[in-house]
Amino acid sequence: MKKILGVTFAVSVAILVLAGPSVVHAEGSTKSEWDILRAGNQRFVSGNVNHPHQQIEYRESLAAGQHPSAVVLTCSDSRVSPELIFDQGLGDLFVIRTAGNVVDAIGVGSIEYAVEHLHTELVVVMGHEKCGAVTATLEGGNAQGGIKAIVDQIRTHLAEENVTTTDNVTLGVDANVKAVVRQLSTSEPVLKEKVANGLKIVGARYNLATGIVEEVQ
Repeated sequence: MKKILGVTFAVSVAILVLAGPSVVHAEGSTKSEWDILRAGNQRFVSGNVNHPHQQIEYRESLAAGQHPSAVVLTCSDSRVSPELIFDQGLGDLFVIRTAGNVVDAIGVGSIEYAVEHLHTELVVVMGHEKCGAVTATLEGGNAQGGIKAIVDQIRTHLAEENVTTTDNVTLGVDANVKAVVRQLSTSEPVLKEKVANGLKIVGARYNLATGIVEEVQ
């Protein structure tokens, strides 16, 4: 009997790992990955979370490989945790975090790895309200060291979207998100080609108080 149970468990784990994201999500294969994340965010906002994919057996199954359903590029802010915000678990999200959710060549390469080798079909660029990096850029001042590189990139993004120091932070956050989405969508050779073949890159903003993620278009 123990041998039979052991074989059954091994087969079940193998099916979960090999089948990929369509089996992982209970919501059903008819929903897009973005719809699935939005549904998870609704659970987070309401407090009725599932905390999926945190079981010992599932953790052990991931040792055989990963099949993340989405890439999330977001801010390093401690209040912004994608797995919690979207009610996801181990192996569900490929997360890249930088101050101000800006991205350099290494960040782009990380995203390219996820979409090219892990076959992830969704990238979410998520800013958040009251972003300190965007606020600092709008307020001006002389940033030094590595922080200057962050501010300089955000300043370029704001200029591209015609945002000035007289505009509010939320407008700046959205402009920064839009610019990063555009940067990734046109990044050659990998991401631009992937977008042409169906890769979806979505811009979003997280509200710290309500927990709601809104799409930025």
